[in-house]
Amino acid sequence: MTHFQIPHATTIMALRARVKSWREEGLSVGFVPTMGALHAGHIALVQLARAHCDRVVTSIFVNPAQFAVGEDLDTYPRDLIDDAEQLSRVKCDLIFIPDAKLMYPDNFSTSISLTGAAAGLESDTRPHFFSGVATVVTKLLNQVRPDVAVFGEKDYQQLQVIRQLVADLDFGIDIVSGETVREKDGLALSSRNAYLDDDQRKRAAQLNVILKDFAQDLSKGMPAGKAQSKALKVAEDAFDSVDYLEVRCTDNLAELEDKPIQKPARVLAAIRLGKTRLIDNRAALPS
Repeated sequence: MTHFQIPHATTIMALRARVKSWREEGLSVGFVPTMGALHAGHIALVQLARAHCDRVVTSIFVNPAQFAVGEDLDTYPRDLIDDAEQLSRVKCDLIFIPDAKLMYPDNFSTSISLTGAAAGLESDTRPHFFSGVATVVTKLLNQVRPDVAVFGEKDYQQLQVIRQLVADLDFGIDIVSGETVREKDGLALSSRNAYLDDDQRKRAAQLNVILKDFAQDLSKGMPAGKAQSKALKVAEDAFDSVDYLEVRCTDNLAELEDKPIQKPARVLAAIRLGKTRLIDNRAALPS
């Protein structure tokens, strides 16, 4: 990796030495954790971190703890050279590239259990997921020790889980969220979009439309249950299967009563096209 055009660290010691040198200069540090296969959505998060801090660290680590048996850990897109080139162009200051042995050494035996925002939605179909996410995020935040960490709104439940984690465990780190970046047809950018064939890619664009219509129905005063049933019927026709399509409270993702929304809400979905699973969400505001 010596040909990278950007400084990088593969050990915690090297990472902390670089961060320590910035601290000694009185500089603030932002952090963007990723699993690589970077796209414009990730780059927007790096730029957002730069807007908040003097220096930016981006990590690239495909976290095995958040994949279950049969999921796409082995086939998850990886292109470290391209990732480094993209980060260099936006003047990221350091890439942290740990390997699985560093993150989960022999006899590693700790995990984090969550409720609250982690209940339901992703947890219903991927019960292992948030424990794996929370454990690796905790490790990364402790390794980098940033002032600010930036996460995307596309993974909205994950964002809220991390907000809760950081508040509950007194990390003293500001969590900043970045808006979802979309293709021209509205499909949310995702590394997993690369799995879609041409027909699936066209069908995938309907997810954004369905969520927008769902949110608009709620904003017009349609009861939550009726709006959900309407959206679900369209989604079941459009996609191979629907893991969930729900409306939740914006802040804590609590379930809502079957009546017109009285406060900001979020509509969230996970759908499948062939072997590809896509998630997205939209805000819904009361009328």
